[in-house]
Amino acid sequence: MDWHLLGISFITVFLSELGDKSQLAAIALSGRGQSVKTVFFGAAGALLLTSLLGALAGGAVAELLPTRILKAIAAVGFAVLAARLLLFNKEEAE
Repeated sequence: MDWHLLGISFITVFLSELGDKSQLAAIALSGRGQSVKTVFFGAAGALLLTSLLGALAGGAVAELLPTRILKAIAAVGFAVLAARLLLFNKEEAE
């Protein structure tokens, strides 16, 4: 097992999930629910399942497409998002 990759993955996901919608939903549910453990296990199971599905999908795509093409697709996607935010932001015009 690559412990460095495990640590980086854990830290990245942990930091990105702080204050996320799923954590806010868990806080709301545990405040209203009678069993905090049930909310914890439900939220942990959902996060594990979505992470597993994401890792499986990423591995499958990485097997089908070369790294260079994946990087190009990601770069084009980010460029399109940046252009839409900068050029077509209707909220600022109003």
